[in-house]
Amino acid sequence: MDVLAEIFLDGTNLTLPLVYRVAVDGAPVALDPRARDRIQAGRAVVEEAIRGDGRVYGVTTGFGRLKNVRIEPGQAEQLQRNLVLSHACGVGPPLPGDATRAALLLRAHAMAAGYCGVRPELVTLLIDMLNRQVTPVIPSQGSVGCSGDLAPLAHMALVVIGQGEAWYRGNRLPGGQALQQAGLQPLPLSYKEGLSLINGTQVMTALGSLALVRARRALAAADITGAMSLEAYLGTDAAFAERLQALRPHPGQLCVAANLRRLLAGSEIVASHRECDRVQDPYSFRCMPVVHGAARDCLSFAWRTLETEINAVTDNPIVFAEDHALVSNGNFHGAPVGLALDYAAISLTDVSSITERRMDKLLSGAEGLPPFLTRHGGLHSGYMLAQYTAAALVSENKALSVPASVDSIPTSAGQEDHNSMGTIAARQCATVVRNLETVVALELLIAAQALDFRRPLTPGRGTAVAHELVRRRVPHLEDDRNLSRDIAAALELVRSNELVAAVERELGPL
Repeated sequence: MDVLAEIFLDGTNLTLPLVYRVAVDGAPVALDPRARDRIQAGRAVVEEAIRGDGRVYGVTTGFGRLKNVRIEPGQAEQLQRNLVLSHACGVGPPLPGDATRAALLLRAHAMAAGYCGVRPELVTLLIDMLNRQVTPVIPSQGSVGCSGDLAPLAHMALVVIGQGEAWYRGNRLPGGQALQQAGLQPLPLSYKEGLSLINGTQVMTALGSLALVRARRALAAADITGAMSLEAYLGTDAAFAERLQALRPHPGQLCVAANLRRLLAGSEIVASHRECDRVQDPYSFRCMPVVHGAARDCLSFAWRTLETEINAVTDNPIVFAEDHALVSNGNFHGAPVGLALDYAAISLTDVSSITERRMDKLLSGAEGLPPFLTRHGGLHSGYMLAQYTAAALVSENKALSVPASVDSIPTSAGQEDHNSMGTIAARQCATVVRNLETVVALELLIAAQALDFRRPLTPGRGTAVAHELVRRRVPHLEDDRNLSRDIAAALELVRSNELVAAVERELGPL
């Protein structure tokens, strides 16, 4: 196994692929040495505020509607502990471990910028938890996406103080026990630290960051499987011509059309029917550059938004060491993230929909293909039910694409009167991506089966690589068998990015 390079956090230098490397691949993390001085300078401002008589939200006052309640300096540390305990109100199944690791990373990264007013020891503990695989158990429901991801981040903070629960080496343990087994000690919270642990958009951005990385891979895979389907359907590549696409120069559309031309280059199947009398292919084939390309453009917008967010300061109040100021603000509001992820989910649902339509065309018995791609129709059902599965997933995606970010329910007795619901948008988007991956995997199976019936004609330069890869994992379907295993094998090719990587080795980046 390759040793992953250490990633240094300074509050400004993360990208979505780096988040993925840490959260999924397990790359180690360290605090940039230059960040320690910034963190300490911000901490000095908080300690100065405690010694003064001023009111600083969440430091010498209560929270939310209780913002005007004065907290004496001697109670300030208990205030932070109480904050974490009282806000740990999450419900529902736990977040996936990779999303929790991403949230830990992003919270430590945000603190490394020096605007949170915490001690360096707190940032170090979060990084140590990441590196030693102490993964807090965080319920997935309960965040309204404002004042930060309060409830889920409070569950993460519980482990910091030795409470809550965490996964360690495959075991779900009390938080303090997980820390102890990893050779770590709980950290009692000091001034503002509870607030800084839970104020921020790190859970929604964690979910969104991982989803967008996987979505980008799934869209590249959809270009591959779509090209395979077009070949098998005896479709034409004429609609993808460069001069046609240049007349509508959306970046995503141009990219997908170029991908399809490269994937189909040299195809004997396409060449075999260039002079046929079919005037036009169905939209699901002809409009691939438009639909797949529009989704790529939507994804690019969401990608830029989240890369801005993961390097942003979303705490409240924010500490400015240069003029010793603690400033209340609204940077924690999740609108940028929620709106972008709703947008992404809608576009990815559209791709899942057009993908399912291509599959249905291949199963319909058209263009000389046997119905449901089996030679023994009646006794055998072939891939009939695979399309049912795709239809179910697409229908689910349509429901999940109702934007979460258009809703708002006030909280904290009306003090927090406009909430983003960004974390719900992130959860929905992540599920849409998982469903899209499966729909693309189903098209991979069905298109490969259909291409088998076009032998001895050979596929294009890129589609041939994909066909050969899937056939190494899944044999041709001659007689009915348990297709769930085949689907799992195809899904692994898509989700692991092995399919895209194999084609890119032949063609270059898609």
